[in-house]
Amino acid sequence: MAAEKIKIFDVKSNSIIEVEKVYKTDAQWQKILTPEQFKVTRQKGTEVAFSKTCPIPPKGGAGIYQCVCCGTDLFKYENKFESGTGWPSFWEPVSKLNVRLEADESFGMMRTEVNCARCGAHLGHVFDDGPPPTGKRYCINTVALKLAMMDNIARTENKTERAIFAAGCFWGVEAAFRELLNKGVISTRVGYSGGHTSNPTYETVSSHTTGHAESVEVAYVPKKISYDDLLRVFWSIHDPTTLDRQGPDVGSQYRSVIFYTSEEQKKLATESKEKLNKSKKYNGKIVTEIVPLSEFYQAEGYHQQYFQKKGIKPTCHIPK
Repeated sequence: MAAEKIKIFDVKSNSIIEVEKVYKTDAQWQKILTPEQFKVTRQKGTEVAFSKTCPIPPKGGAGIYQCVCCGTDLFKYENKFESGTGWPSFWEPVSKLNVRLEADESFGMMRTEVNCARCGAHLGHVFDDGPPPTGKRYCINTVALKLAMMDNIARTENKTERAIFAAGCFWGVEAAFRELLNKGVISTRVGYSGGHTSNPTYETVSSHTTGHAESVEVAYVPKKISYDDLLRVFWSIHDPTTLDRQGPDVGSQYRSVIFYTSEEQKKLATESKEKLNKSKKYNGKIVTEIVPLSEFYQAEGYHQQYFQKKGIKPTCHIPK
């Protein structure tokens, strides 16, 4: 009888591969797992909160959390966040192909169980109270995971950087950059940058007392999409010649700004601005600021992916 095969995403090769599903008897699993690993992964147990310390890569390193049973890639270290629950938490898996979600009605509750797609190991549960951009919290047992370090090749190929832009109402700006998801952009989030007030809110930014601009942070893979590509989108979705204004939105929070995070970004942004000024595309002079990023404060949850949540077409940016 031919072995059953499934497709999973392999982080090292950055590709979808076909592998055989893993089946073992309880006796076989008990030979390769510790008693606690067996109880959690094969008998759907749960480790005591705050009882384990999740391993992390050394400073500057990149790691992948794999299934302790079969070694399938599950979660990237960079997608881990502190939830305060006492278990490792992630806002998304490396791929939906690598995990299997099932309804769990145990203990009189309705939850969604997270299992390894290849070997069926119980990993934990997923909840809808996580951070942007997914809003998910994959709450995973520490003993169900093992940390594998990525080699230099994989690390380079999947290296991410971030770019921060302000171009008017951040709802529309974010929607424009989200069109590049799966084309090199891996996530976006809206927030506030360029001001002098710590931990601003939408209300304080709108009061014109914080100095912050409505901004969008774009996480991207330079090997797949360049900073110049992002700059082209930035210039195309707003009028960079209007000072502290985009269309009907008036105020310094709507000003045009490129917040650079490296000298290379500064160089490319300056060159693109000068080139656009010389092109005479606009009647007026470009007033876009090019300044170093000091801080990016994430905006309130209801502002994240606003148009997508509302199910309406973006309306506050110039169509490309």
